[in-house]
Amino acid sequence: MTTSISIFDTTLRDGTQGEGISLTAEDKLKIALKLDALGVHYIEGGNPGSNSKDIEFFKRAREMNLKAKLTAFGSTRRKNSICEQDINLKQLIDSKALAATLVGKTWDFHVHTALQTTLEENLAMIYESIAYLKRNNMEAIFDSEHFFDGYKANPEYAIAALAKAKEAGADWIVLCDTNGGTLPNEIHEIVSNVCRIIDAPIGIHTHNDCELAVANTLSAIDAGARQVQGTINGYGERCGNANLCSIIPTLQLKKNYSCVSDDQLRSLTSVSRYVSEIANMIQPVNQPYVGNAAFAHKGGIHVSAIMKDSKTYEHISPELVGNKQRVLVSELAGQSNILSKAQELGLDAEQIAQSRQIIDRIKELEHQGYQFEGADASLELLLRDAFGNEETAFAIESFKILYEKSEANTVTEAIVRIRVNNQQVYTIADGNGPVNALDNALRKALVQYYPSIANVHLTDYKVRVLDEKDATAAKVRVLIESSDFKDTWNTVGVSSNVIEASWEALVDSIRYALIGKKSTHIVDELPESIGLVNH
Repeated sequence: MTTSISIFDTTLRDGTQGEGISLTAEDKLKIALKLDALGVHYIEGGNPGSNSKDIEFFKRAREMNLKAKLTAFGSTRRKNSICEQDINLKQLIDSKALAATLVGKTWDFHVHTALQTTLEENLAMIYESIAYLKRNNMEAIFDSEHFFDGYKANPEYAIAALAKAKEAGADWIVLCDTNGGTLPNEIHEIVSNVCRIIDAPIGIHTHNDCELAVANTLSAIDAGARQVQGTINGYGERCGNANLCSIIPTLQLKKNYSCVSDDQLRSLTSVSRYVSEIANMIQPVNQPYVGNAAFAHKGGIHVSAIMKDSKTYEHISPELVGNKQRVLVSELAGQSNILSKAQELGLDAEQIAQSRQIIDRIKELEHQGYQFEGADASLELLLRDAFGNEETAFAIESFKILYEKSEANTVTEAIVRIRVNNQQVYTIADGNGPVNALDNALRKALVQYYPSIANVHLTDYKVRVLDEKDATAAKVRVLIESSDFKDTWNTVGVSSNVIEASWEALVDSIRYALIGKKSTHIVDELPESIGLVNH
């Protein structure tokens, strides 16, 4: 029988303690819906006693009919007080969450130094706080803070704290590696001992300060823990928490545990990227399972092998986690890379001689400073042009930039002359800087021919100096990310003139937008008003 593992997501609480992460109540509600669809069993929404944002979240989340158990976070009562007068505990009850996580001390050093109370009082704080939650019909999860450090310093007291939590009726006892300094072999030994001594469901909560949070979590599961606490993308304080995007597929696909359904697992990549977008955090391309490069292949020998059987260089099928295989084309590419990419685009992959010429062309371009790994759209245009598979939607004749600065204001204008359907189109547009002005002018010239261009907009713009020793004469590489509200694509331009490099990437962006997106309403005759458009 497959063993089930309870997935406890704390992205909305512990994850938000990561540097640079700040979520509004609305952001947290959106992410909660994604987590619920992923199939996690607990969603820890925050501390309803700490701020008005979390109070609003719990109030609105109660109306969302989540399948996961909405969980509030708090701590044991204050020393030398009673639960009924503890505002923090009362707000946990008032949140009307189905479950509550109570953090309590299990390291005698922390009891004396941080709480500045006696060991006996701390045990009473644990027991009475959990019992209070149970009397108010809440599921109680005890997070034993610094448990592994506490166990190594004073195992008798650390175990006594767990025993008090169990005696009070805790539904889960979670062992926390709060400082993230414990090693996998230590985790396995200590969790095994706890499972022998404490007859209660055990969970694991690890931090990534030694880059071991995932490994430590897996060790704890092997030793008998049955709940995993972690965050999407490993967000969290300092070096982060255990990354559920690595833990869930590893447990399910490698170790035959049951965490979520197969369909839910296939949504993992999209959930990871959605959360990174809402959190406004750049997702590492090399993140296991869900990263953009997790199943990307660059070396020609590798690509040749995966074309025969993907198992040669892929440990799982990327589709199992909602990701996809990517073949990168660069100066390291072999003929297999080109053939694979051509097949993906539906081009004639039998033109072997042509593919050899394309490889040479790509190597020359990358020697000049181009980089196609991050510019798939420019690569596709290059391949389509080489295979004679792309008709010309428009031709560039010239462009001009006018920049005027006075004490009163600054004006940037772009004049673009292009040819569409053998007719010349001449437009002027202004913008916030030369690139924006060129973008506005080009789309203004094309929109009457291709109305879908109105939906295309730039979402990111990066400039990299390729050889800093040349100072202001250095060659630059410009990467542009564009979107039409449905798809996103990247293009590249290189020149010693940043405007020319930007223009090249911009033109590629518009050309790519027109592949398969051309409006059925093509203007056959040039409208009189487009001959010279006033801005």
